[in-house]
Amino acid sequence: MANVAIIGAGFIGRAWAITFARSGHTVTLWDQDKSAPAGAIGFISDVLPDLAANDLLNGRSPEAVLGNIRIEDELSAAVAGAEHIQENTPERLDVKKAVFSELDAIAPEDAVIASSSSALLPSHFTETLAGRHRCLVVHPINPPYLVPAAEVVPAPWTAPEVVQRTRELLNSCGQAPIVMKRELDGFIMNRMQGALLEEAFRLVADGYATIEDVDVGIRDGLALRWAFMGPFETIDLNAPGGVRDYAERYQGIYENIFNQTQRRVDWTGPVMDTVEHDRRQVLPEEKLAERQAWRDRRLMALVAHKRRAAKDIGE
Repeated sequence: MANVAIIGAGFIGRAWAITFARSGHTVTLWDQDKSAPAGAIGFISDVLPDLAANDLLNGRSPEAVLGNIRIEDELSAAVAGAEHIQENTPERLDVKKAVFSELDAIAPEDAVIASSSSALLPSHFTETLAGRHRCLVVHPINPPYLVPAAEVVPAPWTAPEVVQRTRELLNSCGQAPIVMKRELDGFIMNRMQGALLEEAFRLVADGYATIEDVDVGIRDGLALRWAFMGPFETIDLNAPGGVRDYAERYQGIYENIFNQTQRRVDWTGPVMDTVEHDRRQVLPEEKLAERQAWRDRRLMALVAHKRRAAKDIGE
Protein backbone atom coordinates (compact mmCIF):
# COMPACT_ATOMS: atom_id res chain seq x y z
CA MET A 1 0.00 0.00 0.00
CA ALA A 2 1.15 3.54 -0.75
CA ASN A 3 1.42 6.66 1.37
CA VAL A 4 -0.59 9.40 -0.34
CA ALA A 5 -0.54 13.10 0.55
CA ILE A 6 -3.59 15.16 -0.41
CA ILE A 7 -2.64 18.83 -0.76
CA GLY A 8 -5.82 20.88 -0.67
CA ALA A 9 -8.71 19.30 1.22
CA GLY A 10 -11.64 20.95 -0.50
CA PHE A 11 -14.18 19.64 -3.00
CA ILE A 12 -11.71 17.54 -5.01
CA GLY A 13 -9.21 16.72 -2.28
CA ARG A 14 -11.79 15.12 0.01
CA ALA A 15 -13.07 13.02 -2.90
CA TRP A 16 -9.56 11.79 -3.68
CA ALA A 17 -9.10 10.94 0.00
CA ILE A 18 -12.04 8.52 -0.17
CA THR A 19 -10.71 7.01 -3.38
CA PHE A 20 -7.28 6.22 -1.97
CA ALA A 21 -8.30 5.34 1.60
CA ARG A 22 -10.97 2.79 0.69
CA SER A 23 -8.32 0.89 -1.29
CA GLY A 24 -6.13 0.59 1.79
CA HIS A 25 -3.70 3.39 1.04
CA THR A 26 -2.65 5.69 3.86
CA VAL A 27 -3.89 9.24 3.25
CA THR A 28 -2.63 12.47 4.80
CA LEU A 29 -4.73 15.62 4.39
CA TRP A 30 -3.26 19.12 4.37
CA ASP A 31 -4.72 22.48 3.47
CA GLN A 32 -3.55 26.07 3.85
CA ASP A 33 -6.92 26.68 5.49
CA LYS A 34 -6.40 24.81 8.76
CA SER A 35 -10.14 24.18 9.15
CA ALA A 36 -10.52 22.51 5.72
CA PRO A 37 -9.17 19.03 6.59
CA ALA A 38 -11.56 18.68 9.53
CA GLY A 39 -14.41 19.76 7.25
CA ALA A 40 -13.28 17.15 4.74
CA ILE A 41 -13.32 14.46 7.42
CA GLY A 42 -16.86 15.48 8.32
CA PHE A 43 -17.97 15.19 4.69
CA ILE A 44 -16.23 11.84 4.28
CA SER A 45 -17.85 10.51 7.45
CA ASP A 46 -21.28 11.41 6.07
CA VAL A 47 -20.65 9.81 2.67
CA LEU A 48 -19.05 6.53 3.75
CA PRO A 49 -22.23 4.86 5.09
CA ASP A 50 -23.99 5.37 1.73
CA LEU A 51 -20.97 3.96 -0.08
CA ALA A 52 -20.95 0.97 2.25
CA ALA A 53 -24.67 0.40 1.66
CA ASN A 54 -23.94 0.18 -2.08
CA ASP A 55 -20.93 -2.11 -1.53
CA LEU A 56 -18.56 0.58 -2.80
CA LEU A 57 -15.93 0.40 -0.06
CA ASN A 58 -14.16 -2.71 -1.37
CA GLY A 59 -15.55 -4.74 1.50
CA ARG A 60 -14.15 -2.40 4.14
CA SER A 61 -16.13 -0.67 6.87
CA PRO A 62 -16.55 3.12 7.07
CA GLU A 63 -14.54 3.05 10.29
CA ALA A 64 -11.66 1.23 8.60
CA VAL A 65 -11.61 3.71 5.71
CA LEU A 66 -11.63 6.66 8.10
CA GLY A 67 -8.79 5.01 9.98
CA ASN A 68 -6.63 5.34 6.88
CA ILE A 69 -6.98 9.13 6.82
CA ARG A 70 -5.10 11.55 9.06
CA ILE A 71 -4.58 15.31 9.18
CA GLU A 72 -1.30 17.22 9.27
CA ASP A 73 -1.01 20.95 9.97
CA GLU A 74 2.45 21.36 8.42
CA LEU A 75 3.06 20.79 4.73
CA SER A 76 6.48 19.24 5.31
CA ALA A 77 4.96 16.70 7.70
CA ALA A 78 2.13 15.94 5.24
CA VAL A 79 4.51 14.97 2.43
CA ALA A 80 7.11 13.22 4.59
CA GLY A 81 7.27 9.61 3.42
CA ALA A 82 4.74 10.19 0.65
CA GLU A 83 5.00 8.09 -2.48
CA HIS A 84 2.26 9.97 -4.31
CA ILE A 85 1.23 13.60 -3.80
CA GLN A 86 -2.11 14.77 -5.20
CA GLU A 87 -2.36 18.58 -5.38
CA ASN A 88 -5.82 20.18 -5.43
CA THR A 89 -5.22 23.92 -5.07
CA PRO A 90 -7.14 26.63 -7.01
CA GLU A 91 -7.06 26.56 -10.81
CA ARG A 92 -4.61 29.45 -11.16
CA LEU A 93 -1.24 29.23 -12.85
CA ASP A 94 0.54 31.39 -10.28
CA VAL A 95 -0.78 29.20 -7.46
CA LYS A 96 0.22 25.97 -9.21
CA LYS A 97 3.73 27.28 -9.88
CA ALA A 98 4.23 28.29 -6.27
CA VAL A 99 2.80 25.08 -4.81
CA PHE A 100 4.72 22.78 -7.15
CA SER A 101 7.94 24.66 -6.49
CA GLU A 102 7.49 24.13 -2.76
CA LEU A 103 6.44 20.51 -3.11
CA ASP A 104 9.39 19.71 -5.37
CA ALA A 105 11.74 21.18 -2.78
CA ILE A 106 10.42 19.30 0.26
CA ALA A 107 8.91 16.04 -1.05
CA PRO A 108 10.84 12.76 -1.00
CA GLU A 109 12.96 12.45 -4.15
CA ASP A 110 11.05 9.44 -5.42
CA ALA A 111 7.55 10.83 -4.78
CA VAL A 112 5.28 11.44 -7.75
CA ILE A 113 3.73 14.92 -7.69
CA ALA A 114 0.39 15.08 -9.49
CA SER A 115 -2.02 17.94 -10.01
CA SER A 116 -5.80 17.61 -10.23
CA SER A 117 -5.86 20.56 -12.64
CA SER A 118 -8.72 20.33 -15.12
CA ALA A 119 -7.30 22.77 -17.68
CA LEU A 120 -3.72 23.89 -16.96
CA LEU A 121 -1.10 21.98 -18.92
CA PRO A 122 1.57 20.42 -16.68
CA SER A 123 4.36 21.97 -18.76
CA HIS A 124 3.09 25.42 -17.78
CA PHE A 125 3.83 25.00 -14.07
CA THR A 126 6.64 22.40 -13.89
CA GLU A 127 9.16 23.50 -16.51
CA THR A 128 11.65 25.15 -14.15
CA LEU A 129 11.57 22.50 -11.42
CA ALA A 130 14.62 20.37 -10.64
CA GLY A 131 12.30 17.37 -10.25
CA ARG A 132 10.07 18.11 -13.22
CA HIS A 133 10.50 14.53 -14.44
CA ARG A 134 8.25 13.29 -11.59
CA CYS A 135 5.43 15.81 -12.20
CA LEU A 136 2.22 15.35 -14.17
CA VAL A 137 -1.52 15.94 -14.09
CA VAL A 138 -4.02 13.40 -12.79
CA HIS A 139 -7.38 15.00 -13.53
CA PRO A 140 -10.36 13.23 -11.94
CA ILE A 141 -13.90 13.18 -13.20
CA ASN A 142 -15.62 14.37 -10.04
CA PRO A 143 -16.23 12.69 -7.72
CA PRO A 144 -13.51 10.10 -8.38
CA TYR A 145 -14.85 7.70 -5.73
CA LEU A 146 -17.93 7.29 -7.97
CA VAL A 147 -16.59 8.05 -11.47
CA PRO A 148 -13.48 5.94 -12.05
CA ALA A 149 -12.08 7.59 -15.19
CA ALA A 150 -9.06 9.82 -14.48
CA GLU A 151 -6.84 11.54 -17.01
CA VAL A 152 -3.10 11.01 -16.68
CA VAL A 153 -1.40 13.85 -18.55
CA PRO A 154 2.40 13.94 -18.77
CA ALA A 155 4.48 17.02 -19.50
CA PRO A 156 7.04 16.60 -22.29
CA TRP A 157 9.67 15.82 -19.64
CA THR A 158 7.64 13.50 -17.41
CA ALA A 159 9.53 10.22 -17.06
CA PRO A 160 7.75 7.17 -18.55
CA GLU A 161 8.23 5.25 -15.30
CA VAL A 162 6.37 8.01 -13.43
CA VAL A 163 3.44 7.67 -15.82
CA GLN A 164 3.49 3.90 -15.32
CA ARG A 165 3.64 4.18 -11.51
CA THR A 166 0.70 6.55 -11.60
CA ARG A 167 -1.28 4.21 -13.83
CA GLU A 168 -0.61 1.32 -11.45
CA LEU A 169 -1.64 3.36 -8.40
CA LEU A 170 -4.91 4.38 -10.03
CA ASN A 171 -5.59 0.80 -11.07
CA SER A 172 -5.01 -0.31 -7.48
CA CYS A 173 -7.79 2.07 -6.44
CA GLY A 174 -10.25 0.70 -8.99
CA GLN A 175 -9.90 3.79 -11.16
CA ALA A 176 -9.83 3.70 -14.96
CA PRO A 177 -6.79 5.74 -16.02
CA ILE A 178 -6.88 7.54 -19.36
CA VAL A 179 -3.17 7.84 -20.18
CA MET A 180 -2.54 10.58 -22.72
CA LYS A 181 0.46 10.25 -25.00
CA ARG A 182 1.14 13.97 -24.70
CA GLU A 183 -0.50 17.07 -23.23
CA LEU A 184 -3.23 18.97 -25.05
CA ASP A 185 -5.51 21.87 -24.08
CA GLY A 186 -8.65 20.52 -22.42
CA PHE A 187 -7.14 17.03 -22.16
CA ILE A 188 -9.65 14.42 -23.40
CA MET A 189 -12.74 14.66 -21.21
CA ASN A 190 -13.23 18.42 -21.46
CA ARG A 191 -12.74 18.34 -25.21
CA MET A 192 -15.43 15.69 -25.67
CA GLN A 193 -17.76 17.25 -23.12
CA GLY A 194 -17.12 20.66 -24.67
CA ALA A 195 -18.11 19.45 -28.12
CA LEU A 196 -21.42 18.21 -26.73
CA LEU A 197 -22.07 21.40 -24.75
CA GLU A 198 -21.28 23.59 -27.77
CA GLU A 199 -23.99 21.82 -29.76
CA ALA A 200 -26.43 21.86 -26.81
CA PHE A 201 -26.13 25.64 -26.49
CA ARG A 202 -26.49 26.10 -30.27
CA LEU A 203 -29.66 24.01 -30.39
CA VAL A 204 -31.26 26.09 -27.64
CA ALA A 205 -29.98 29.47 -28.85
CA ASP A 206 -31.21 28.83 -32.40
CA GLY A 207 -34.64 27.73 -31.20
CA TYR A 208 -34.52 24.08 -32.24
CA ALA A 209 -35.08 22.55 -28.81
CA THR A 210 -35.68 23.33 -25.15
CA ILE A 211 -33.03 22.55 -22.57
CA GLU A 212 -35.22 19.70 -21.29
CA ASP A 213 -35.43 18.19 -24.78
CA VAL A 214 -31.65 18.26 -25.02
CA ASP A 215 -31.31 16.70 -21.56
CA VAL A 216 -33.83 13.98 -22.46
CA GLY A 217 -31.86 13.18 -25.61
CA ILE A 218 -28.76 12.49 -23.56
CA ARG A 219 -30.30 11.15 -20.35
CA ASP A 220 -32.83 8.80 -21.95
CA GLY A 221 -31.03 8.26 -25.23
CA LEU A 222 -27.30 8.35 -25.85
CA ALA A 223 -26.25 8.04 -22.21
CA LEU A 224 -27.93 4.66 -21.78
CA ARG A 225 -25.39 3.14 -24.14
CA TRP A 226 -22.58 5.42 -23.02
CA ALA A 227 -23.01 4.18 -19.45
CA PHE A 228 -21.22 0.98 -20.47
CA MET A 229 -19.80 1.61 -23.96
CA GLY A 230 -17.66 4.35 -25.50
CA PRO A 231 -18.35 6.05 -28.85
CA PHE A 232 -16.12 3.76 -30.89
CA GLU A 233 -17.66 0.58 -29.50
CA THR A 234 -21.11 2.12 -29.96
CA ILE A 235 -20.64 2.67 -33.69
CA ASP A 236 -18.83 -0.66 -34.08
CA LEU A 237 -22.01 -2.38 -32.88
CA ASN A 238 -24.40 -0.09 -34.78
CA ALA A 239 -23.68 -1.37 -38.28
CA PRO A 240 -23.77 -4.96 -39.58
CA GLY A 241 -20.14 -4.87 -40.69
CA GLY A 242 -18.74 -2.97 -37.74
CA VAL A 243 -16.95 0.33 -37.41
CA ARG A 244 -15.79 0.67 -41.04
CA ASP A 245 -19.27 -0.17 -42.29
CA TYR A 246 -20.72 2.49 -39.97
CA ALA A 247 -18.30 5.14 -41.24
CA GLU A 248 -19.07 4.33 -44.87
CA ARG A 249 -22.82 4.47 -44.24
CA TYR A 250 -23.05 7.57 -42.07
CA GLN A 251 -19.99 9.76 -42.55
CA GLY A 252 -21.89 11.91 -45.07
CA ILE A 253 -24.53 12.78 -42.48
CA TYR A 254 -21.95 13.93 -39.95
CA GLU A 255 -19.91 15.75 -42.58
CA ASN A 256 -22.98 17.83 -43.42
CA ILE A 257 -23.68 18.49 -39.73
CA PHE A 258 -20.06 19.46 -39.09
CA ASN A 259 -20.27 22.35 -41.56
CA GLN A 260 -23.24 23.68 -39.57
CA THR A 261 -21.37 23.60 -36.26
CA GLN A 262 -18.52 25.96 -37.10
CA ARG A 263 -20.05 28.80 -35.12
CA ARG A 264 -19.92 29.45 -31.39
CA VAL A 265 -22.79 30.62 -29.24
CA ASP A 266 -21.68 32.73 -26.27
CA TRP A 267 -22.72 30.60 -23.30
CA THR A 268 -23.00 33.70 -21.11
CA GLY A 269 -24.88 35.69 -23.77
CA PRO A 270 -28.66 35.93 -24.33
CA VAL A 271 -29.05 32.13 -24.43
CA MET A 272 -28.07 31.95 -20.75
CA ASP A 273 -31.22 33.86 -19.82
CA THR A 274 -33.24 31.02 -21.35
CA VAL A 275 -31.09 28.24 -19.93
CA GLU A 276 -30.96 29.66 -16.41
CA HIS A 277 -34.68 30.55 -16.35
CA ASP A 278 -35.71 27.08 -17.47
CA ARG A 279 -33.34 25.32 -15.08
CA ARG A 280 -34.49 27.41 -12.12
CA GLN A 281 -38.09 26.57 -12.99
CA VAL A 282 -37.19 22.90 -12.67
CA LEU A 283 -34.75 23.31 -9.77
CA PRO A 284 -34.72 26.42 -7.55
CA GLU A 285 -31.25 27.62 -6.60
CA GLU A 286 -31.76 26.78 -2.94
CA LYS A 287 -32.32 23.13 -3.94
CA LEU A 288 -28.99 22.74 -5.77
CA ALA A 289 -27.13 21.11 -2.88
CA GLU A 290 -30.00 18.71 -2.26
CA ARG A 291 -30.05 17.73 -5.92
CA GLN A 292 -26.27 17.27 -5.93
CA ALA A 293 -26.66 14.78 -3.09
CA TRP A 294 -29.38 13.04 -5.11
CA ARG A 295 -27.02 12.91 -8.08
CA ASP A 296 -24.34 11.24 -5.99
CA ARG A 297 -26.78 8.66 -4.62
CA ARG A 298 -27.91 7.88 -8.16
CA LEU A 299 -24.28 7.53 -9.20
CA MET A 300 -23.68 5.12 -6.33
CA ALA A 301 -26.61 3.00 -7.46
CA LEU A 302 -25.41 3.11 -11.07
CA VAL A 303 -21.86 2.11 -10.16
CA ALA A 304 -23.19 -0.74 -8.01
CA HIS A 305 -25.42 -1.88 -10.89
CA LYS A 306 -22.55 -1.75 -13.39
CA ARG A 307 -20.42 -3.92 -11.12
CA ARG A 308 -23.19 -6.47 -10.74
CA ALA A 309 -23.91 -6.46 -14.47
CA ALA A 310 -20.23 -6.89 -15.31
CA LYS A 311 -20.11 -9.90 -12.99
CA ASP A 312 -23.37 -11.44 -14.21
CA ILE A 313 -23.21 -10.56 -17.91
CA GLY A 314 -19.55 -9.82 -18.53
CA GLU A 315 -17.48 -6.73 -19.32
